[in-house]
Amino acid sequence: MSYRLIRPLLFTLDAERAHNLSIAALRMMPVRRPVARDPMLAVTVADINFPNPVGLAAGYDKEGRVAHKMHAFGFGFAELGTLTPLAQPGNPQPRLFRLAEDRAVINRFGFNNGGQGAAADRIARYRQAVGQRPVIGINIGANKDATAAGRSIADYVTGVTCMAPLADYLTVNISSPNTPGLRALQGRAALDDLLGAVMAARQPGGPPLFLKVAPDLEPADMDDIAAACIDHRIDALIVSNTTVTRPALRSPHAGEGGGLSGAPLHDLSLARLRDFRHLLGNRLPLIGVGGIASAEQAYARIRAGASLVQLYSALVYEGPWLARRINKGLKALMARDGVRNVADLVGADD
Repeated sequence: MSYRLIRPLLFTLDAERAHNLSIAALRMMPVRRPVARDPMLAVTVADINFPNPVGLAAGYDKEGRVAHKMHAFGFGFAELGTLTPLAQPGNPQPRLFRLAEDRAVINRFGFNNGGQGAAADRIARYRQAVGQRPVIGINIGANKDATAAGRSIADYVTGVTCMAPLADYLTVNISSPNTPGLRALQGRAALDDLLGAVMAARQPGGPPLFLKVAPDLEPADMDDIAAACIDHRIDALIVSNTTVTRPALRSPHAGEGGGLSGAPLHDLSLARLRDFRHLLGNRLPLIGVGGIASAEQAYARIRAGASLVQLYSALVYEGPWLARRINKGLKALMARDGVRNVADLVGADD
């Protein structure tokens, strides 16, 4: 109720300014105990014990300033970033747009961040300060200049080396549409080179490595990605990032360039998840993200094969307590269907 009252005021602000104000507010909030493990919702993926399957997607906490506080809102885990080896400003503003009529967001940030070194210092400090640590993933990418020069793989290796000691898992992000040439790494030859390099850079006992892919894929692309993930023993696949396609939209911002997320992405992301479940079966855990805004949608994503789900854009419209509401709704749906644990639900639609 409180968020519904303040949302109209927030929506009078530029979207990026409102985003930054929310980060500033969270930075002033005290650290609370991690969300309790729920026997119905707890799930293990890549040997990580998640207290519930609802996570915060990368993109909200780009700099690693507040991810360790997000469990207070019901999230079972949070993924920060994308972080690049060197600081970079990203694309010119304005670069974040609310499509309120469509319950959607378009962004073209371009991996704006202060670099992995600065973030690593912050993350190390709060890891030491938080006794019972929540599950935190770190999303890594390549600098724009390195991508343009064909040196992206070296940047990902740097990311693994720098961030691995601080992460419960690392996500290799090759699916942002806002760094020219980045999505070319989803091709089989380039992907083989990349995954071989990052897996070699991970030291024994290092964190699991996840791969995040785009929804804008052809069947041959998905075949190649699935095969490469199995060949290189990637630990999980995140499906999916934002889309460059434009379904019918009502907002005056519909023509803005960048990646579209939120409600219009839902069906496309769900379809890609089903495609990868068909290709991979139980051989590789899937994480579903894109357009999830309710317990019913999270439930459908899990039944379609996702072991975990993530959300971000829906928070703009539904408020910070959405994860808690989704978890409560998941339990109600599971009780209705006689499901004892969320792991038993994964892939139930197969």
